[in-house]
Amino acid sequence: MLIVSCNKNETEEKTISQDDASVSAKIDMANDDVANIVDDQYENMNTNTFANKSIETPFSQCAVITRVPAFGTPLVAGDLVTKTIDFGTGCTLSNGNVVKGKIVITFTYQPTATSQTINYQFVNFYHNAIKLEGNKTFTRTMVAETATTLAHPIVVMNMDLYAIFPNGNVYHRVGTRTREIIEGIGTPALLDNVYKITGSWTTTYPNATTMSSSITTPLHIKMNCMAVNKPLIVFGVITFVRNNTTATLDYGNGDCDNTAQFTVNGNSYTVVIGN
Repeated sequence: MLIVSCNKNETEEKTISQDDASVSAKIDMANDDVANIVDDQYENMNTNTFANKSIETPFSQCAVITRVPAFGTPLVAGDLVTKTIDFGTGCTLSNGNVVKGKIVITFTYQPTATSQTINYQFVNFYHNAIKLEGNKTFTRTMVAETATTLAHPIVVMNMDLYAIFPNGNVYHRVGTRTREIIEGIGTPALLDNVYKITGSWTTTYPNATTMSSSITTPLHIKMNCMAVNKPLIVFGVITFVRNNTTATLDYGNGDCDNTAQFTVNGNSYTVVIGN
């Protein structure tokens, strides 16, 4: 019996399951919301609100935002700026995700720089009851205007974080996730924005096994999917590898739905994405 049990556990550790894909998708969703929040607060470093006050904004208006130096104090090149976004005991974002706790961002004010490093840390921060821990960085680089594209930022999220699920399972993720706006550049509206996501990372699971993930078809995030309160990733493929097993998670053809197709060993299953 012991031999059978051990062989079964070893087999389970070598395979990739729907649960693995679901856990990965939940952490992805948290990363995307955090990236949006941090980038918004960097772009609007002189205000104590989020950029968009209309119902289009993906950021809740219940957050309390403070800054050092204090708001109203003119910033001088070289100043160290700290912004704290406090979601208190719970705020519902417009995409339906619930956050609580604080995100603290720090950066050196460099008004003429084309590339900026932004540090961020979590303080008792939860995303849909998943606690995130760690100190991380963004690299935000402005791409110059061309004949076909307006100037716009590319944001690289450097991940080295722990995601603690409500059941106590702890997942450690290390890697990068890059976001670039590809539609809606230069318009005041948010709902016409579409973002492209690329990247790769490794996740260590509670049983100490690891799984590598890479975005093999760039993911697309459509902000107009907020109108139906759905997860915003609607297109693209993530490929997972564990030992000799390969699986994929396909987010579909661009429709604003909350499902993805998980495929492993030639078998496909529908995975529901969301909070």
